[in-house]
Amino acid sequence: MQNRHSHTPRALARLGRPATLAAGLLLASASPALADDGLDSGDTAWILVSTAFVLFMTLPGLALFYGGLVRTKNVLSVLMHCFGLAALVTILWLVAGYSMAFDTTGMEAGRVGLSAFVGGLSKAFLAGVDGSTLSGTIPEVLFFAFQMTFAIITPALVVGAFAERMRFSATLLFSALWLFVVYIPICHMVWGGEGALLADLGVFDFAGGIVVHITAGVAALVACIVVGPRTGYPDAPMFPHNLTMTATGTGMLWVGWFGFNGGSALAANGDAAMAITVTHISASTAGFTWMAIEWIRHGRPTMLGLATGAIAGLAAVTPASGFIGPLGGLLIGLASGCLCFLASTTIKRTLGYDDSLDVFGVHGVGGFVGTVMVAFLASTALGGNQADLAVGRQLAVQLGAAVGVILYTAAATWAILKLVGVLVSLRVDDQEENQGLDLALHDESGYRL
Repeated sequence: MQNRHSHTPRALARLGRPATLAAGLLLASASPALADDGLDSGDTAWILVSTAFVLFMTLPGLALFYGGLVRTKNVLSVLMHCFGLAALVTILWLVAGYSMAFDTTGMEAGRVGLSAFVGGLSKAFLAGVDGSTLSGTIPEVLFFAFQMTFAIITPALVVGAFAERMRFSATLLFSALWLFVVYIPICHMVWGGEGALLADLGVFDFAGGIVVHITAGVAALVACIVVGPRTGYPDAPMFPHNLTMTATGTGMLWVGWFGFNGGSALAANGDAAMAITVTHISASTAGFTWMAIEWIRHGRPTMLGLATGAIAGLAAVTPASGFIGPLGGLLIGLASGCLCFLASTTIKRTLGYDDSLDVFGVHGVGGFVGTVMVAFLASTALGGNQADLAVGRQLAVQLGAAVGVILYTAAATWAILKLVGVLVSLRVDDQEENQGLDLALHDESGYRL
């Protein structure tokens, strides 16, 4: 199994990065020391750019996307969530997060011990890692930074579910605990390399359908139920205050996703090129599909529908992007556009939960759709790159991993929220909610009173 995020030597060797003879001779003649040391300047340059792209998805992409969807009195609170979590997760990732996710000390394929579920602490505070330490063909400190941007955006996605009503202090405490209890173990199990539980089972998750989108989506659903609905929901109108801001954030997320999925090849190669291509195809198809459904049902297409559909397509193609071809991107986009629309409208209204910004319907459902569909679409018969794919077995692996992660994430998220609720108040009181979180919690406002 090719775990693209794994940086273990054997896993990286299996990446199969082809290079032309001319390019190889040029690299060797221009920088023989780098060539001898195994550093590839092309791969390094691409992951440097990809790291910036993925951070750009959160700051300011997701912040603007979410900020435009809430009411005017809560805009800065949403921006605070995204920027605050970026700072917090960066510190935690340095202290122990990276080591617990990717330290492979003592790991052995097929052996189920503690290291199958979480890594060790030998690389806490980046011990033993400097600019000359390599992770495959790139500096390990760059691998650390690239993975850090994924750790940042995942809890930031969750905040859209309880926007406009959860305390900032509770959000920070919940996100810190959730990072260590949910994100890091699942990241390790999927991307930790040989000896990690789900990696050894052969799960396909190229860029985070399970690790990022299913975990964030399920956590969002549990969180919005535990915290409770906004006052007045669903009867009171709660319209987005600035769809121009949301459209701007959507564009940033869409482009940034090229680094999210393309960078997950960990090399500047054909896998990265195909990942970018299918990512764009899926986003375009899902966005157009969502818009078309709205057009047919309500008589008018909307910018909000097009934007939300595109994000659904991006989330859904994420686990499959390094394994499928253009047809796969088209089919995943079509399926996610339909199913995420259904989840974010009909199912949400029927069940009555207040997922403020449709995190579960878009990311949770989208991530699950892509995680399951890759079992079929990775086959070379459908344009994928897996020639000997046993579809039945792979489907069982994908479903088993997805369902297992859903159950664990749901239980762990519920327990963390209950613990946080004992330590601090989870949500603001009615007066603060009515006033708006910008003034009530941060004593500032993004608009003139």
